[in-house]
Amino acid sequence: MSTKRAEYLPDSRKPEVEELCERESSGTDLVLCIHGPAGIGKSTLAGHLSDKFRSAGRLAASIFLGALPTDALEPEVVVKMVAREIGSMHPRAIPKIVEAIGQCHGASLETHLQKYILEPLQSLKHPRPLIIIIDAMDEWPNHPLFFKALACLNSQSHIVKFILTGRLNPCASHLPGIEKISIYTYALGPISKEVIKAYFRKHLQTVPWVDGRIAHPADVEKLTELSGGLPVWAATFSDSPPHEILEEIVGSRRPVGGPDGLGELYRNALARLFPSPEDRKQLRRYLGATMALQEPLSLSDFSTLSGIRGHLARRIQFALSAIQTRSPPPGSETMVHPAGAVFHLSLLEYVQAATTEPTFSISAFDSHSTLGLACLNQLLSLPPSSSVSHLRGHQRYAVKYWLLHVSKGTPRPNNQWLQTEHCLALQKLTAGTQRQWATLFLETLIPRNADSMMEDAGPEDGIASILGKLYVHMRESGEDCWGFQVACLEVAVRIDDGADEMWSCLGRCYRKRGRRTGSLQMYEEAALDLCPAPHPNRPRSLNNLASALQSLYKRDGGIGTLTEAISLLREALALRPAPHPDRPRSLNNLASALRSLYKHNGGIGTLNEAISLYREALGLRPAPHPDRPLSLNNLANALQSLYERDGGIGTLNEAISLHREALGLLPAPPDRPEPSTTSPLPFNPFMNIALRSLNNLANALQSLYKRDGGIGTLNEAISLYREALGLRPAPHPDRPSSLNNLANALQSLYKHDGGIGTLNEAISLLRSSTTLQTLFYPNSSKMELWMFLMRQYHFVVNCWFSIPPGHRYRKSDITGLVQLLVKRREATGDDRDRREIGDLEAELAALRREETKK
Repeated sequence: MSTKRAEYLPDSRKPEVEELCERESSGTDLVLCIHGPAGIGKSTLAGHLSDKFRSAGRLAASIFLGALPTDALEPEVVVKMVAREIGSMHPRAIPKIVEAIGQCHGASLETHLQKYILEPLQSLKHPRPLIIIIDAMDEWPNHPLFFKALACLNSQSHIVKFILTGRLNPCASHLPGIEKISIYTYALGPISKEVIKAYFRKHLQTVPWVDGRIAHPADVEKLTELSGGLPVWAATFSDSPPHEILEEIVGSRRPVGGPDGLGELYRNALARLFPSPEDRKQLRRYLGATMALQEPLSLSDFSTLSGIRGHLARRIQFALSAIQTRSPPPGSETMVHPAGAVFHLSLLEYVQAATTEPTFSISAFDSHSTLGLACLNQLLSLPPSSSVSHLRGHQRYAVKYWLLHVSKGTPRPNNQWLQTEHCLALQKLTAGTQRQWATLFLETLIPRNADSMMEDAGPEDGIASILGKLYVHMRESGEDCWGFQVACLEVAVRIDDGADEMWSCLGRCYRKRGRRTGSLQMYEEAALDLCPAPHPNRPRSLNNLASALQSLYKRDGGIGTLTEAISLLREALALRPAPHPDRPRSLNNLASALRSLYKHNGGIGTLNEAISLYREALGLRPAPHPDRPLSLNNLANALQSLYERDGGIGTLNEAISLHREALGLLPAPPDRPEPSTTSPLPFNPFMNIALRSLNNLANALQSLYKRDGGIGTLNEAISLYREALGLRPAPHPDRPSSLNNLANALQSLYKHDGGIGTLNEAISLLRSSTTLQTLFYPNSSKMELWMFLMRQYHFVVNCWFSIPPGHRYRKSDITGLVQLLVKRREATGDDRDRREIGDLEAELAALRREETKK
């Protein structure tokens, strides 16, 4: 995207650029992630790489997120921005991008990536992969979602590759789903002393020195030492008089790499630019307003909303240009831009840090509060217009963003909300103005049918009710407006804290987001629908919150999170005494959480309690209860864990008996036609649990075989694994798992009878699992995706791809295949497997070396 970037000094990163280009050229990874601390020059390097790939005709798109307000930027919007860049650079891709517009309404992020990016680039038939560069990923709150979705493009690195920059190593940060992405990480170090010295010499030559003074070579040497290799440091020399700045910095002898980092630099710069208390007060007002600002405004519109007079805002804007690291796009220089679009993230973090002195400390909460109140006051004077196009700039901004600002700048508790000026302003809005605003608001987000969407809003509906309807319309529209949906609910529960459904929806929004992104903050916010006792919905709220905490535990492994979830589930169970209809569900939920705790600490008392709870739940679900098979499987699996602990044959036999009963209660599997694009597979709602029952019983029988060596037991397990494999025809996402299960059982049979045909079949199955790999959407369970395709599209989409040698997904299967090939060679004396064994072992060694580098 066109925006002015810091100038790249020729050859300043020559070794790094050569290494990165070599890695891109020779590697098969989908993502090359460049990470390093703030101010080290990642954005400048990203710009240089963009220019380099553009000149080679291989740049698909470059997006600099640091120049955009990213708070409410949904991943789908970024995908469309990339597509716009692709269309601009490669006009032949435009027809496919136009097709995507009609195909992606309400679609998943993975579908957006495929339709807006992959298919347009495929249509170009470029001989080498085209490069998409996205800078400042970690400055974008939704970057975990984007990273996670990239897994669907793993096999397409011959079409497209991504170069992403950020401060954090995404692998070390344990982003959700990062292990499923083909990624190589590169740590960017400081610039060499010679390069930074040349940087200072060139930069200082452009400074308007007072009285003809110039920087002395000794000063340049000292600056080089103090800079810590961070070129961003030189930006402070744009101020005047520069000789004073130079003398102060050199005299301070404080390196940027010291304990204060860039904070000391920013404190000194701001102190020089805004010397008086009044200057600093106005700085806080201006910078706070721009930090909360969601999109650029004209100076007059910004002045109206912020309350800062135009000439004063312009003066502050001019002074801050001394530490501005990004320039706005050409033609928008007279606009006031969101702070994140023009300043380095480290500056914004400095002014918001708890350790920053009050003189320069800015509260994001207060900034949103001020801007939110100004927007509400604009609603009071809306003209009787039916179209957003008739509104002035600040009015359009107020219509669209007051919800976001109020939700981020007011207290949530109702007793505190009632004391705010925002509450009083909302009370002044007439019913007619409320409905007019709602229609205009929808027009800004969902232009089609905005008028008809609010036809169900009657004169008796208050603002809280209208906000609830807006939430529903946005949720059902499929548009990329999650932030606005949450803002509607946040303001609604402030106005009416007794609106249980609103609280519940808000909690679900945050819980769903937490599961999707792995964000701790989202999980914490998911507690919002926790109803107080003795509210009848409190048990459901407790279960919802516990579920969110369990999801967080699966992500970070924090035992405190799991024990808190267990505590909440115990309370929920106590509120559902027998014969409460939901008691079996609460019993199962608590038992499952206790099993997770047992896997963590191995406490036999914990496992026994889980078994006891599962037994009670089973007793409350007699046949023909539809959930009895689920309870049978739960109890049987817990008993298998107990058998693995104490070896009691009675425990294992009971588990097998329970698994047999569960399988017997399920309907017979349907006839399975050959997969095709025209004939749908019959949808069976019991398919998931049937597959689990088949595998669970087969696993238990294998455990029994290991105990007593009964060949009949092993043969029954093999038969069950074959049936499970038959229920997973290509392209079922779990077919590789079934192939492995059957191959392992056949390996046990080979050890028993030495049949070479058995060994050959095991090798064939494992080879199929090795050479084929399922790529599935990472934000849906594999089975959910399979069911969805069968229900919605009435055809089977072939998701199988050949995974090339060297791909890390092959590692576990290759290990098993090598072992079987060695066994066959030893058994037959046939040396024809030697070459394949050697090739596979070489591939394993290469994969291990690659993992060591990462």
